[in-house]
Amino acid sequence: MKAVVATDPAAGTAGTTLTDRPEPSAAINDVIVRVHASGFVPTEWEWPSTWTDRAGRDRTPSIPGHELAGVVTALGYGTTGLSVGQRVFGLADWHRDGTLAEYVAIEARNLAPLPGDVDFTVGASLPISGLTAWQGLFQHGRLQAGRTVLAHGAAGAVGTMVTQLAREAGAHVIGTGRAADRDKVLDFGAHEFVDLGHDALADVGGVDLVFDVIGGDVQRSSAALLRAGGTLVSVVGPVEARPADGLAIDFVVEADRAQLGEIVQRVRDGRLRTNIGTTVSLDDAVATFNSTGRRKGKTVVRVRP
Repeated sequence: MKAVVATDPAAGTAGTTLTDRPEPSAAINDVIVRVHASGFVPTEWEWPSTWTDRAGRDRTPSIPGHELAGVVTALGYGTTGLSVGQRVFGLADWHRDGTLAEYVAIEARNLAPLPGDVDFTVGASLPISGLTAWQGLFQHGRLQAGRTVLAHGAAGAVGTMVTQLAREAGAHVIGTGRAADRDKVLDFGAHEFVDLGHDALADVGGVDLVFDVIGGDVQRSSAALLRAGGTLVSVVGPVEARPADGLAIDFVVEADRAQLGEIVQRVRDGRLRTNIGTTVSLDDAVATFNSTGRRKGKTVVRVRP
């Protein structure tokens, strides 16, 4: 099969090639999925799991990519809940070969059914962005109606999901970004916009939940805005700035079939829009990864036309 392969942590995307690899086999509780589309996160080349297994041993050459939509072609021993020929989407394990390939072996529990009226490209754009937003807001942030959410990076793939889900839950959403992001952030449902290049975060006033995808000085300034009992949720590693009278939580997104089902149902009925910025073929994927331009929205690789 054709697959994107990463070989050298020091080279990053520059050391990535499209090459032939053996098709994977299904372990216990696995399925094999014929990948139709794969989502891509630019920071994958910085993740230790891209290069090593759980014991810290080198696992290169490795296949990156963790989001997928496709069709089940084989079941491993003991696999239940899915069937051959079924359309699925989901989130692959961080330490295994991933989804930028024609086939992938993945635990069945990491997948959810993909309804027939949802395109594979849309399905592949949802797992990391959608689950990150869902888990940050509802599991870790315990968001309730009437609360105020400060959503950083609100024009990005995660940020637009945070904004839409928070607004649907009855929250007041303040989105941040660059000046050029204003219209997009408001279009995705934010009630207010803060230009991090020119506006003072302190002028925002008190908030109940900060969803941080930036870290550093922005995180420190945001922690000071939290009302008593508020929560700062971060996806950029251990929290450096803890609120005086609230919680600070960092987390790594996890696959969850029920949550994937909630997310895709919202896409189907129009409550949730995807934020796909670039769609490329598998043949053009490596060139896209090496591009130095700013990515706007989610990058999705169409493995099959």
